[in-house]
Amino acid sequence: MKTKKHITIRNTMPYLLLIPAVFFLAVFMFYPLVSVFKYATWYYKSTDFKRRGYIGLENFQKLATDTTFRSTFGISARWVLTQVISQLILGMSLALLLDQKFFGRGLYRCIVFFPWAISGVLTSLLWSLIYNGNSGFLNGVLKSLGIIEKGISWTADTKLAFWATCLAEIWRGIPFFAITLLAAMQNISPDLHEACVVDGGNLFQEIFMIKIPLLKDTIIFTTLLRSIWEFNNVDLIFTLTGGGPAGKTMTLTMYMTDLSVNNGNYGYGATIAVIAFFILLVFATIYLSLTGYAKED
Repeated sequence: MKTKKHITIRNTMPYLLLIPAVFFLAVFMFYPLVSVFKYATWYYKSTDFKRRGYIGLENFQKLATDTTFRSTFGISARWVLTQVISQLILGMSLALLLDQKFFGRGLYRCIVFFPWAISGVLTSLLWSLIYNGNSGFLNGVLKSLGIIEKGISWTADTKLAFWATCLAEIWRGIPFFAITLLAAMQNISPDLHEACVVDGGNLFQEIFMIKIPLLKDTIIFTTLLRSIWEFNNVDLIFTLTGGGPAGKTMTLTMYMTDLSVNNGNYGYGATIAVIAFFILLVFATIYLSLTGYAKED
């Protein structure tokens, strides 16, 4: 017979086991978040410590006349839309191919995951070698095909830099959608495929009328995650272009990084971080509401 002491221990044990996780969340997530909100109301420059202190909403008022803030926000929106739509379409196509039965399928699934396993810095170094204006792989291929006569500086051209950077990030992001959607496809009953075949349905009807509707929640969740990640993307852009040339790849988070890290303007950088936080919060709320995530039809 269980005693009152044993029942008490059993009821409190789950909460005790959560203490380490709560501690790390408080230290590495909640404390930095509170600090960002705090410094957003401060004048805080590494080159002017004498004036450091509380200034209220002055940093937020400064945003109203900051043309760089507006332009970088527009570039961020274009970057996120390009990345998420391209990665979703290509990732879905790849997942549908890998869902078929063919020889060596397991090996191809492993190969598809490789770009996702590489860090953003290594990815940018790899693509910087591909885009090199003098000895880059891409220029070499185009020259051998007779398409161009001299090398193109892909990441230094104001018209090409944004799309060149996009291509590198799309390459890295496709596996996320491919693997996630493929895993969700494994939960679709084979009976639905057989029923589609019996009813005379073709491949496209099966994809658009059976698989995609059943993958709705997974598609919504993955696109939301990827939108947030791409909005906050810094590593690849910072290493590949540094926000240039002429600010053509300067996203909002890159602008925040440049202000804080390169210029030491931590107060104004924190203000942009707060604005970015609320932009993502509002976007996520509206997106989940409009798409009806996790709601029964």
